Amino acid sequence: MSNLLLLIPIALFLGLLGLGAFLWALKSGQFDDMEGAANRILFDDDDETPPKKKRDQFTQDDS
Repeated sequence: MSNLLLLIPIALFLGLLGLGAFLWALKSGQFDDMEGAANRILFDDDDETPPKKKRDQFTQDDS
């Protein structure tokens, strides 16, 4: 019985702590754009140009 007097307040505190963290995440906008990050990987970055290929120093193309 004395274990319950200790465990119930600890469980309530941890539950309220988790609820508080969830509500904070909601208010700070953590769940606003759920599909943006998933779709962002599918598109290429058109802003950057690909690096130019350097010609190999050891091969000579005389033809």
